[in-house]
Amino acid sequence: MLGQAVRGTAQGLWDMGLCAGDRILLRLGNLADFPVAYLGCIAAGMIPVPLSAQLTPPEVQRIAGNICPAATIQSDATAVGTDRIITPNTLRTFYALTPAAFAMGDPNRPAYIIHTSGTSGQPRAVVHAHRAIYARQMMWNGWYGLQRCDRMLHAGAFNWTYTLGTGLMDPWTIGATALIPADGTDAAALPALMAQHNATLFAAAPGVYRRLLRSDMPAMPALRHGLSAGEKLPDDTRNAWQTKTGTAVHEAFGMSECSTFISGSPSNPAPPHASGFAQDGRQVAIIDNGQPVPRGTVGTIAIHKDDAGLMLGYLNADADTAAKFDGDWFMTGDMGIMGDDGAISYAGRNDDMMNAGGYRVSPIEVETVLCAHENIAESAACAVQVKKDVTVIAAFYTSAHMLDNEQLTAWCADRLAGYKCPRLFIACDTLPRGANNKLLRRVLRQNWETANGQT
Repeated sequence: MLGQAVRGTAQGLWDMGLCAGDRILLRLGNLADFPVAYLGCIAAGMIPVPLSAQLTPPEVQRIAGNICPAATIQSDATAVGTDRIITPNTLRTFYALTPAAFAMGDPNRPAYIIHTSGTSGQPRAVVHAHRAIYARQMMWNGWYGLQRCDRMLHAGAFNWTYTLGTGLMDPWTIGATALIPADGTDAAALPALMAQHNATLFAAAPGVYRRLLRSDMPAMPALRHGLSAGEKLPDDTRNAWQTKTGTAVHEAFGMSECSTFISGSPSNPAPPHASGFAQDGRQVAIIDNGQPVPRGTVGTIAIHKDDAGLMLGYLNADADTAAKFDGDWFMTGDMGIMGDDGAISYAGRNDDMMNAGGYRVSPIEVETVLCAHENIAESAACAVQVKKDVTVIAAFYTSAHMLDNEQLTAWCADRLAGYKCPRLFIACDTLPRGANNKLLRRVLRQNWETANGQT
């Protein structure tokens, strides 16, 4: 049935006059039609470009200006970005067509385009090759412990590479079941869905785990473990989930340009505070000034240019693509430390790293201490300019209580070296996050400096 629908969709796209290499925008949210449309485009040799269904028309128009799509498959008939619109009703008429032959070719040719989250600026269009599906198999044992009998429930949206790969393509490739909640499903409903559908694996961003931990959860006897990616998973969140559900959460580090390549797994759990190990088959290094750094030293997390899962490049941005490489290494822009056991601890984005008294300080280290406080729900640390040429570490946090700054200062002083301790504590109603729930420290810094006359 699925194979028929996918190849029938490929035939329907060809019948419309679309050609191999054409780029097709997908704006279907989490409809069941999405995976059929996505795979149908790839089967036809076309290049699907998943977009968030929440994007406004001006945002879609800007993206379309770079993508130059030949058509859009979307949930309504309103023309945005291209005049050729395919609605779900039309798409479903393709499913029964005579199945098209797969468009075969070079595994290095473009297969799909995904957009970055935009945490360090504007989202960029990342072009991935057909070979990426082979690279994903390194995650089956290196992160998931994935088996054919599994039922994977993912809390994200299909336009996110985490959901698209972990929640859909990997379960289907091995023959497991993918469970994707409908658009608009409240996070509070996820535990009941896991119990109802006997989910054995649960995948989400850390923010979703935090939300679930605030409420009661039904028994989920089928659940083996959880998976976390998208941002650093706080140790207190991991431990609270383990206590509440009796299941572990295995973290992974990755990015839109290469998906996940560092992780812990059921067979090789990460030690405390670490994201995990380089997956088997991956070449990963911690680089500074073009060279691997000694164990225990902070540097930029890098992956070898020959990794099968690494992007072909940023669309229409050859200079930006070239700038990401240092010799044979793709530089992620994320900082990390490799321990003597090979475990890699995430230290934050390069542009999030703080400088205090000449020392580089990871915001993750400060935030871990802050979140260990019983009355702090979430935290973010960043360096803010308080006057010309003077910056200090500021701690932004959310709490249901009025907290005393002197008490917070003492809390941090007992757990951090003096140069790592925040000098400012700012209570917030919420912390800014991007579309994929990633913490936006840059926005916090800019907003505070603007409000305090420093920009």
